[in-house]
Amino acid sequence: MPELPEVETTRRGIAPHLVGRRVVSLAIRQPRLRWPIPDALRERLTGQRIDAIERRAKYLLVHAGTGSALIHLGMSGSLRVLDRDVAPALHDHYDWQLDSGKILRYTDPRRFGCLLWQPDGTTHDLLAALGPEPLSDAFDGDLLWREARNRKAAVKVFIMDQAVVVGVGNIYAAEALFAARIHPARAAGAVSRERYARLADAIRTILAYAITRGGTTLRDFISPDGVPGYFEQELFVYGRAGEPCRVCATPIRVVELGQRSTFYCPRCQR
Repeated sequence: MPELPEVETTRRGIAPHLVGRRVVSLAIRQPRLRWPIPDALRERLTGQRIDAIERRAKYLLVHAGTGSALIHLGMSGSLRVLDRDVAPALHDHYDWQLDSGKILRYTDPRRFGCLLWQPDGTTHDLLAALGPEPLSDAFDGDLLWREARNRKAAVKVFIMDQAVVVGVGNIYAAEALFAARIHPARAAGAVSRERYARLADAIRTILAYAITRGGTTLRDFISPDGVPGYFEQELFVYGRAGEPCRVCATPIRVVELGQRSTFYCPRCQR
């Protein structure tokens, strides 16, 4: 699943081609994604100038005069800016035709993404309960420590809770916990304030670095320019079960936490 760095990479990739352009028309070939595309979206967006593109958690908000289109890439979705004469393939579900002659095309084999509408001056229900952005000043170790008080859930499950902090998906949670030397199964309420400070720093550093490296390439994800991300080659624990730890050479282990595979070093992480 595309995580925060992949979504931010997508935002940065498409923004120069969209901001300041006008949406001439929408071609919706598959209206039923995770949720049906609202009928009103075509009317509200057509003819509008795109003012900005913002990322909130793993959602993209394309701001126009009448409101914002809310896009999620789901498990396998991608957005690309193409020439308008490029013929659509089987899983190309919608195009935005721009006044530049280009199109914004959404491709999603599994159809778990979404295209929804947020009227101007409102906050969509999907965004209303989200926690702070991990790269913002609102996020730090003290916030994690306060939110974790008396919580018995595993710390990895805790930092993946979107109401606590947004955008820390499975891959980056595992990598940040390794960097902070915290065992992923430790109860969130049993982690000290000092260790949460290290964990918040690790989350911020790893996500920021992953963005500069193009995110983590998964089987179904490519960036808007068609170039795969490179952070995958530098992972310390994720996907490396049985391989030697890059720090101590102990074999990496994998367990299931919160119904997700969780990779860790039993020697480095306590």
